[in-house]
Amino acid sequence: MSEETGREPAAPREDAARRRAARLFDIRRVIGGLFLVYGVILTVTGLLDGPSEVAKAEGVRINLWTGAAMIVVGALFLLWERLRPYEAPDPSSSEEPEETTKPA
Repeated sequence: MSEETGREPAAPREDAARRRAARLFDIRRVIGGLFLVYGVILTVTGLLDGPSEVAKAEGVRINLWTGAAMIVVGALFLLWERLRPYEAPDPSSSEEPEETTKPA
């Protein structure tokens, strides 16, 4: 038993599951994934643009460039999430101390 909290420490399996769940729902992963998906869609659209679409954008393949930029931003978000993963807080440190009853 831990002397500070009066509870036994969490099992390694529970601790690993808690960390995995915290990383799964990291907002950087969600944002990075969305940027990558939309970036790929725009890049493919930009590669398939016809001359009329390029002429509308005054000769710039705007879908291609925007898609490439979104892929870079999405990759940066995912790289950030890999290099500095979110550490799940220890559940025993977030608990409030038990209330003591005062004699009447």
